[in-house]
Amino acid sequence: MGSSIFLQSNSLLESLIHLSNEVSSIEKLPSIQVRNVSTMLRRIKVLTSLFEEIQESNNPMLPPSSVLCLSELFSVIRRVKSTMEGCKNGSSLWGLIQTERLSNQFHVFVKEIARALDILPLSLLTVTVDIKEQIELLHRQAKRVELYVDPKEIQTRDVLLTLMASEKNMFDVETVKHVFNSVGLKTVLDYEEEMSKLEDEVHKQAESEENDVRQVSGSVGKSTSAPFNVPDEFRCPISLDLMKDPVIVASGHTYDRSSIAQWINTGHYTCPKSGQRLIHMALIPNYALKSLVHQWCQENNIPLMECSSNAESEKKTCEKAVDHISATKVAIDSVKRTAEFVVGKLAMGSVDIQRQAAYELRLLAKTGMDNRRIIAEAGAIPFLVTMLSSNDPRTQENAVTALLNLSIFDNNKILIMAAGAIKNIVDVLESGKTMEARENAAAAIFSLSMIDDFKVAIGAHSQAIPALVGLLREGTTTGKRDAAMALCNLALYNANKLKTVAAGAVPLLIELLMDDKAGITDDALGVLALLLSCPQGLEAIKKSRPLVPLLIDLLRFGSAKGKENSITLLLGLCKDGGEEVARRLLINPRSIPSLQSLATDGSPKARRKANALLRLLNRCCSQSHNPIG
Repeated sequence: MGSSIFLQSNSLLESLIHLSNEVSSIEKLPSIQVRNVSTMLRRIKVLTSLFEEIQESNNPMLPPSSVLCLSELFSVIRRVKSTMEGCKNGSSLWGLIQTERLSNQFHVFVKEIARALDILPLSLLTVTVDIKEQIELLHRQAKRVELYVDPKEIQTRDVLLTLMASEKNMFDVETVKHVFNSVGLKTVLDYEEEMSKLEDEVHKQAESEENDVRQVSGSVGKSTSAPFNVPDEFRCPISLDLMKDPVIVASGHTYDRSSIAQWINTGHYTCPKSGQRLIHMALIPNYALKSLVHQWCQENNIPLMECSSNAESEKKTCEKAVDHISATKVAIDSVKRTAEFVVGKLAMGSVDIQRQAAYELRLLAKTGMDNRRIIAEAGAIPFLVTMLSSNDPRTQENAVTALLNLSIFDNNKILIMAAGAIKNIVDVLESGKTMEARENAAAAIFSLSMIDDFKVAIGAHSQAIPALVGLLREGTTTGKRDAAMALCNLALYNANKLKTVAAGAVPLLIELLMDDKAGITDDALGVLALLLSCPQGLEAIKKSRPLVPLLIDLLRFGSAKGKENSITLLLGLCKDGGEEVARRLLINPRSIPSLQSLATDGSPKARRKANALLRLLNRCCSQSHNPIG
């Protein structure tokens, strides 16, 4: 299995480099989609550098998740090439009319590149720091890229549509020239070529549906009809016909593109010749064999045009049928095989292999609910739970992060709890080998505690809440926020409120309110507001002298949620004999104006509570004969 992956990953890299260079070297770029095309070319050049470095590293065994990523990138770049060639060689005016659809296509390509890079284990690949930084930057930019539709193209498109709707001879010639110039049509020869392309487009649009049906039905059950004695090595093992577009599958065997595409699209995920399961569905062009086939055709006077036209027809069929991992059915099966392979390494590998496998699962579980479901079904969760006790810091960190990512899928929460993960997760939270492992353990507890029954089970562990409070004290900003959010979830269950107070959370939360650098004001207020309903929590909160003026400031400058929780705390402190707090509010010159402002302009909850607090303060003033105006 290992040597098979090595062979097919080498051929995959060669084809990726060849394909990327073909895209990068396209001459005379199209006059439409200029910005989308140019930025896509820059991205592909960065990826090409990555492919070349991976190839030069001569790594004897690429991680399976990287093979899956490279397969996905191969698919995307193939479709980028097809789209760019369509923009370049097709009708420019038709492309202008389709500008929004084409822009969306490029946007989808970028998002697919981002999703592919989500599962690329860069730290496991032998690449330079420079390339690693470029890929990480490309990944970040691709994840947040927005759809770009050129406003000038939209404006020109609208002018063109207006001209098309005009009556004959009722349009301005200069306007027509301007539209033509904007898409690169400047000479009489350009006009003639464009007319020919438009006619082709009209026929293509009119006949596309009929052609699709005819191509699909015609490609099934083909038999050899060539009168020539075709060499066996040039025949497709499936159809026995001459291979016009030979491609290599993951097993290393070669088939004609249309035949193997039909095979895969009908639900077969094994190599027809060897019976071996295919670990990815990319169809990699066999350029060497294709060249030999063309040479043989020339020597035997077989028209290459016929060969090419048939291949082009079949190419359209197979592109609709499969040829890219992102097709849902194929993608799920590829992830399934990758997950099963990686879980096998997790179960039986050495410490180094387990660390690598946990890292790959961590990345694979980062995106997509299907990925999370498939990894769990492959049996990863019990092994990951066991690895939480690893003495290797990276292994422990990868395992807890993988479980965190898997827990986002609700059914996996049940499986993780059923595997007895809480004890190990709390151990990592309390004394993990790295701060990132501790913080991700807190985030995992937050995720698991979204289910009500698990709030009870987690709180029942004697060290869970004290460990969260410990991270609240020692963690980074992210860790403090994860701990506060987990405590907020757990404190919805009454028994956990007392445990949170007993663990010393109240003074720590108030201290964090005063620390601007901590950056968790709203989360800390949320936990304090919940603890207020517990008698022990109320007493602990009352002991803080700096809290009231701090809450008054938050009424003025806090977020909407912060203002709601601040007024909840003030109202709770003033009730049940909180005369001292009421007096301190009345003495502070900023409190009444802030409450009156919230009573008028706050959220419904804030208005209701502000009015209640103003009434309470008014009663307090009435007793001293000074009602609030």
